[in-house]
Amino acid sequence: MPERQGRGRSHVVPHGRVRRAAPLVGLAGRTAGEAVVASLRRRMGAGQDEDFHVRAAERYARTLGRSKGVLMKAGQILSFAAVGPAVPAEYRTIYQTTLARLQDGAPPMPADLAASVVEEELGAAPARVFAEFDSEPLAAASIGQVHGARLHDGRRVAVKIQYPGVEEAIRDDLRNTELLATFFSLVRSLAPDLARADVRALAREVADRIGEEIDYRAEARNQAHFADAYRGHPFIHVPEVIPELSTRRVFTMERADGLRWPQALTADAGLRDRWGEAIFRFALGGLRRQRMFNADPHPGNYLFHEDGGVTFLDFGCVKRFEPRHVATMLAIVRAAVDGDAEALFRAASGAGLVDPADAPDPADLLAWFREQFEPLLAPQPFTYTPEYAEALIRSEYSPLGRYSQVTRKLSLQPEYLMITRIDLGVTAVLAGLRATGAWAAIRDEWDCDAPPGTPLGELDAAFWAART
Repeated sequence: MPERQGRGRSHVVPHGRVRRAAPLVGLAGRTAGEAVVASLRRRMGAGQDEDFHVRAAERYARTLGRSKGVLMKAGQILSFAAVGPAVPAEYRTIYQTTLARLQDGAPPMPADLAASVVEEELGAAPARVFAEFDSEPLAAASIGQVHGARLHDGRRVAVKIQYPGVEEAIRDDLRNTELLATFFSLVRSLAPDLARADVRALAREVADRIGEEIDYRAEARNQAHFADAYRGHPFIHVPEVIPELSTRRVFTMERADGLRWPQALTADAGLRDRWGEAIFRFALGGLRRQRMFNADPHPGNYLFHEDGGVTFLDFGCVKRFEPRHVATMLAIVRAAVDGDAEALFRAASGAGLVDPADAPDPADLLAWFREQFEPLLAPQPFTYTPEYAEALIRSEYSPLGRYSQVTRKLSLQPEYLMITRIDLGVTAVLAGLRATGAWAAIRDEWDCDAPPGTPLGELDAAFWAART
């Protein structure tokens, strides 16, 4: 028994400001030193050291995976969003492949420790609460891990169990400004030229989002809302919540099966296009219909189905908007698509995105927004590509990019900063799928009362018409 308890304690998430930051400090310092050597080699014409990038990626995966909480979620973001512009193209796959393990392959906690959390939260051991309970986790991620189970009425469920100590660790992280500064140093060690403001904003965004994910009861409420809204939808699926078996640290939901991200990438183009449209309609259509965003769009949160449908997972962070915020965002989109610089300037000023006393030129502001909306403005159908996603990040969100005269004068308010994160995440996912679609026609359905522009649009319209 003492030995088993010892193993369990080794998987309890450590907390305390110094203990949380210390591993990352060493990781950043070591990588930064190697980066200097690699930089000198480049300047001497010796090229980049591939071994340096392999070693760095492996260290990030190990350290961030063990840290759980905010640090691991930061690694998830690095694996899919920030790595693109941060790493030279010839070495990018090294990081994306290695760090992708953080999306759903974190080091799991032992079965007896997971069982103890279930017993504490639900009042009995998993063998009594469930008719069947798989001791081996289906997935392990930043805050908890997921186990398969079966209810006594025969329903198959997935049980998300929070790591012991993760709540305290996350609260320490959110109070730990040194940790966020060290995360900034970590990313800077990857690419000294990466724009400083972008990385700091990314770190703050990670902390804000994780802060909302600690209590599984909030996630259950969010997911129940979306499950109710999309119940019976022809291609958008949200697992049903089992409320009587969901608490602060245990969350039980209907189990869904489907293809994971690596498998989806090998599917034929037509199927990937349908998946891309389903994600686009859920992510951006939800703002119009629900005034809500599921604010964590990364590949680990989707299950892909052979009929073109997508199951959406992980509702730990959902952003709700006031009607006035939605109206402002739609006004910005309308003005940008119409090419109306003055209307765009008025909408952006009203939202607090620009200060009229020190604002970018309206024509420059329009050009900046229109490049973001290229999928709506380019000849249709438009294909999202990794090259497009990378160029967007470099030109649109870097204070050193070609729109620096705009980005230096923007003041992203909290209500709209989340939009940037969601937009970049959805863009990265669609680019990974290389999804082709009639995106302008879909937007016209939502904002211009146009008829359905695609076969999926016809199914979607019929679903919502039947619910009114």
